[in-house]
Amino acid sequence: MEYAFNISNNLVLLGFGETEELKYLYCVLSIVVYLFILFLSIIIVFVVFSDTRLHEPMYILIGNLVLNGIFGSSTFFPKFIVDLITSSRTITYGNCIGQALCVTLYALYEMSTFTIMAYDRYLAVCHPLRYGILITNEKVVNLIVGSFIVTFILVLTAMLLTWKLPLCGDRINNVFCDNMSLVVLSCVDSSVSRLFSASATIIYLSITILVTLFSYVQIIVICSKISGESRQKAIHTLVTHLLNFSIFLIGFFFVFVRYRLGNIKLPVVVHVLLTTPSLIVPSLFNPLIYGVRTHVLRSKITHYLQRLQTLPKLDNMPMPFRPVTVLHTT
Repeated sequence: MEYAFNISNNLVLLGFGETEELKYLYCVLSIVVYLFILFLSIIIVFVVFSDTRLHEPMYILIGNLVLNGIFGSSTFFPKFIVDLITSSRTITYGNCIGQALCVTLYALYEMSTFTIMAYDRYLAVCHPLRYGILITNEKVVNLIVGSFIVTFILVLTAMLLTWKLPLCGDRINNVFCDNMSLVVLSCVDSSVSRLFSASATIIYLSITILVTLFSYVQIIVICSKISGESRQKAIHTLVTHLLNFSIFLIGFFFVFVRYRLGNIKLPVVVHVLLTTPSLIVPSLFNPLIYGVRTHVLRSKITHYLQRLQTLPKLDNMPMPFRPVTVLHTT
């Protein structure tokens, strides 16, 4: 059987056809949201890593989470904004592979970070007296680095398998590239790539979700046994994690299952609406939920911003009067 391979180096992102009428509105909103994400996230990362008093497991994890949010939003917004301005709907195959790698890496690493944070909160709530021994800065850094290495190896392997597949199509039902969007365009046997991607994702999700659910259930059990301020703090921790975790999972699961639904064909707008929030919402909400709502971190950020506002005033102030000592000679 002969296949008509796609010899063009460009792929078409069909999702931009849904944005044409309101592209300038989407462009302005995207610029505002992206700048806000960068501004608040960079401040949080700077404050966490520059203030030694915040060098604790929870704040290190928050800094890591918002740093990944910067990475995730930067894989999407810059090209999206440029494409809206220029009315471009194409992307080169190499850039599409690169974006798919970055998007997948961001998503899986976000899952890892949520899981480590949930386990950290479980230890803080359920084992408060031993918390400082069970989880240390060194252990947190090792977990962060280890999860990133494992995630990167899995994603890189999946993308290398996809890279080898010749394409017969050039149309992607979205405004950005992901791995399965490229796999379905292949007109040769892609079972190895599909099997590896599905197996790695299912195993990865199973481990992270089970650890996260275990941590949440244990926190709920403790909440039912305590009262007063400690209970409110524990519930606040639980609700905060669940809110952000559930929003992220909705988009992530749709990306995973949308091309595994057989012959069910969904409109392009559905693909866009159900996948883009997983890139935008966590990156936007993480700095707000974990940065602004965390009392200690909020006070540090406020203090830092106040210092920035006073710096120009201090630079323009005249030099203080210094008395001059006059030496009298006889």
